[in-house]
Amino acid sequence: MITTAIRVARVGSVAELAAAALMMLGFPCLMLAALVPSVPAFAAAAAVTYLADLYLHRKGSYLISLLGKVRAGLSIRFLVRELLLIVLLARLELSEEPAFYAAIACFTVFFGLQAPHGALVTLIGNRRQMPVVTRNVDLVSRLPIPDAPPRLLLRRAGVKMLHLDLAAMAGLLGYAVTDSAAAAFAGVGVTLGLGALYVLALMPYLRAKRVPPKADKVLGAVSAWLREYRPETVLYFSGSADSTYQVNMWLETMEQLESRPLIILRERVIMETMAPTTVPVICVPGGVHLMNMDLSMVRVALYAANVGKNIHLLRVPTMKHVFIGHGDSDKLASVNPFSKVYDEVWTAGRAGRDRYAIADVGIRDEDIVEVGRPQLAPIEPWRGAPQDRIPTVLYAPTWEGWDDDPGNTSILLAGENIVKKLVAAEPPVRVLYKPHPFTGSRSAKARAAHRRITALVKKAAAERAADPRFTPDPAAQAKAKAELTRLRARLDGLALAFDEKADEAVTSRDGLIDMRKHQEAARLRTDWNDAHWRSFPSYEHRVITGAEPRLYDCFNASEAMVSDISSVVSDFIASGKPYAVTDSAELGAEEFRRQNTAVRAAVILTNDAAGVEQLLAAVRDPAADPLAADRKELKEYLLGPDEPTSIERFDTAIADLALKAEARNVGQASHVVAAAGEAELAEGGVTAV
Repeated sequence: MITTAIRVARVGSVAELAAAALMMLGFPCLMLAALVPSVPAFAAAAAVTYLADLYLHRKGSYLISLLGKVRAGLSIRFLVRELLLIVLLARLELSEEPAFYAAIACFTVFFGLQAPHGALVTLIGNRRQMPVVTRNVDLVSRLPIPDAPPRLLLRRAGVKMLHLDLAAMAGLLGYAVTDSAAAAFAGVGVTLGLGALYVLALMPYLRAKRVPPKADKVLGAVSAWLREYRPETVLYFSGSADSTYQVNMWLETMEQLESRPLIILRERVIMETMAPTTVPVICVPGGVHLMNMDLSMVRVALYAANVGKNIHLLRVPTMKHVFIGHGDSDKLASVNPFSKVYDEVWTAGRAGRDRYAIADVGIRDEDIVEVGRPQLAPIEPWRGAPQDRIPTVLYAPTWEGWDDDPGNTSILLAGENIVKKLVAAEPPVRVLYKPHPFTGSRSAKARAAHRRITALVKKAAAERAADPRFTPDPAAQAKAKAELTRLRARLDGLALAFDEKADEAVTSRDGLIDMRKHQEAARLRTDWNDAHWRSFPSYEHRVITGAEPRLYDCFNASEAMVSDISSVVSDFIASGKPYAVTDSAELGAEEFRRQNTAVRAAVILTNDAAGVEQLLAAVRDPAADPLAADRKELKEYLLGPDEPTSIERFDTAIADLALKAEARNVGQASHVVAAAGEAELAEGGVTAV
């Protein structure tokens, strides 16, 4: 019942639901206490509503947004509480006292201060907003950008301003109890004084010296930097905050390019959530600003997603445009007809080329280039069954997708059956459950199935911990946990050279990454990952969510994987390890393999998890693995050959396409010169006549 209430209220936890209920009940209690009248009851109800409201704001509860939509926003709630205090004073027969009129004047003036306060906060925010936001772009020498106002003034400014009424509230309630007018006037004075000081403190930050230069100067400085840096290859990306992983997966590849790289983003939220990188990044929210930006030196533009805003860069003819995507799978998204707009489409291997041919969506075979998957370099090859621990099987299902196709995910129909068989397997294996980050974001059924699977894994882990066959090494785990703490502290100490929580003007000014720290952080993250796996028993079942450990780290910690039709399968094939894919749509093994290239070397599971035993047998005895040769062949078909390396092929493809772009530009320049010459000859001929 509580779970249902949490889902209906769209809150994140039981504590959040309790706070919401207390706040909702608190206001009727306030009204009742004011009418009775009862000062202690009113004070208690007021305290509950203050604290519950503040807690929900700190949690970013959806309920807060919902109350605003039904005209019960934050300001209204504060005003109602203050009006009920006036009612309480009147019911206590204090309406003829000077303190009563002081209360009315206080709250009237206090709410009058909300308008200039809100206007100042909005104006300061707007004036400090940059037309472009940058990272690793040197703007300091070109652009004077002043420091931001103290975060104390602007962060949650509206909430802070409204809470200044606490002094008046406390003073007036004290007056109602003690009959001391001094307490009332003191509280009123503090509230009005602090409110006026808050407004006055904001005003200096509207001065010209306290705000960044205007848009034209900022754009001019960025253009000057572009002319100096002369980027050659651009990674272009647009999307929502949930899709940041699609650009993150290309960051290391961009850092390794032989040509000068640049990343162009279109949404500020992507800049805020993107992983650190050494590559220069420019976020250009405005389409007009992007189209006016001088990118004439760029020769190759790479696109990780098919989105409408791509048109703003696709219109530039001086560069060649390439769709590189954000994964390789047999899903329909991998053969989107929109891909016809690009000069080339790059796939990992021959499978991607054949996929477009079969789909017949207008992509010409000569426009497809096989470049491998540079991101897969961290995936370690299989070295056989482990000798020092039981095997690990990773269950990494994809999410439910945008429709209710049963083939989208195994979570709904097969997930529990798969996990039950894995945790009950004999000889035993360890299960790692790592669901897709979007799991349950659209479907309540998928969300419920995920919770049940999580409960199964945790229950199995508890039972294994009590199994005498498995003995932990507390000393080794304690040592690893201490190492994790030490590494986390060092990673936190290697903070970026700029304050990520500062406003975008300051982060653009100071957003130059320290290469030494960046490289050391990469090494420490590797050490952290190693310590993470040693910090708990190697036989312990685990549910893994969040950014760390990463998916590829889970690949390396596992001997086999169960998944669905997604790019996860294609990536795992790079390891050469046994894997299974669930035929959730019940197409039958033969048809399932025919429709999905990546499962040709997989163990096919049914929704009742039949086939798990075959997967486990291959893990325990690699010599008896009937699909080993098929996996090796499929790996090359899907991902290309091991030599030359993928990053070498990627660089070669960029260089070849850059030459084509240059040839096109030279040809266009020749046409212009020829046309001008013909015009001069024609003019000379007319003159001669």
